[in-house]
Amino acid sequence: MRFAVVALLTCVGLAPAANLEDANKLIVQLKAVAKEGAGNQEAGAAWKGLVAIGGDAILPTLNAMDDASPSAANWLRSAVNAVTEKEVAAGKKLPAEALEAFLNDLKHDPSARRLAYEVLVMADPKAPERLLPSYLNDASGEMRRDAIAAALKKAEKLAGEAAKKEYARLFAVVRDDDQAKTIGTALHKLGGNPDVVSQFGIVTKWQIAGPFDSPKGAGFAGKALPESKVDLKAKYEGKEKAEVMWKPHVVEVDPTKFELDQIGNVDFNKVLAKHKDAVAYGYTIVESEKELPVEIRVGCINAVKFFLNGKELFAREEYHHGSRFDQYVAKATLKAGKNELLVKVCQNDQKEPWAQLWQFQARICDATGGAVPVKNVTPVN
Repeated sequence: MRFAVVALLTCVGLAPAANLEDANKLIVQLKAVAKEGAGNQEAGAAWKGLVAIGGDAILPTLNAMDDASPSAANWLRSAVNAVTEKEVAAGKKLPAEALEAFLNDLKHDPSARRLAYEVLVMADPKAPERLLPSYLNDASGEMRRDAIAAALKKAEKLAGEAAKKEYARLFAVVRDDDQAKTIGTALHKLGGNPDVVSQFGIVTKWQIAGPFDSPKGAGFAGKALPESKVDLKAKYEGKEKAEVMWKPHVVEVDPTKFELDQIGNVDFNKVLAKHKDAVAYGYTIVESEKELPVEIRVGCINAVKFFLNGKELFAREEYHHGSRFDQYVAKATLKAGKNELLVKVCQNDQKEPWAQLWQFQARICDATGGAVPVKNVTPVN
């Protein structure tokens, strides 16, 4: 791949072959850096060498980000920024045409494309006006956000049906919670009916089981029976030997509210009553027509684990340190047919008023944060 890049850039006259060969050798050293910091000394020397090459190193370095580890990507990103600053300070011309071609190639890593865009804007300040309208549905969250922000400025000047139509168009592609609130509120005032639940894949239909005992937090590592196998007709021995059965629960959603972190929360204090040193489970079933890569995103102020089709995807034992939209993200693959999502939430014994919440929010989406074509078939009658 790197030799193909060398040949291509040389053919279009962007850089001498010697510079590109040198750049690629240094990039190999940067990409060898390990997560634990191994190779940092060599990477530092390679970084200085890459920056010294100048503008000829920008495109090879961006290309290298496509398959770089997070640690290596940080080095590469820093190198691009340093080279760009150096070139601009020297009054040299940045490769605007090649940067735009890189940006428009959706096969590249979204963060690398975003970085290319930032460099391109320095080379061509008029680029945003020309390019942003085409990025409303972009795989890069930052590119999409900028495109929506630019479109919002224009939408604010519209009125009546024209405004309603434009806000509806933007709501269909929005992913960030603050922009969703702005667009959803404006659209609702214009007589539209923005559906946050459908747009973001928020799960509102559940079966709930609990409370189970968790003395001194032991329930987080332990396994109550629902965790081993879900049987909606089963009866379990719960906290203080009380009988526990699965009970259906549908989260009520106010269609006039658009604060995403407040929508779809399962509140165990309301469903099961208030308990301390306790474990509860939320269970839902979604059906997919085909195998589908997804992200399971959960917000929870308590200790939480979640499982897909019996496989643990995520675990975090942390209590009352805040909760936010998309707080925890796990990549997964839905199988064709029915899929079971189980969320385990543990409450501790803190007595402070701010430590009383016992709840979670979950959604199923694609890598951009948009809903995926699945059907919730959880029995709630």
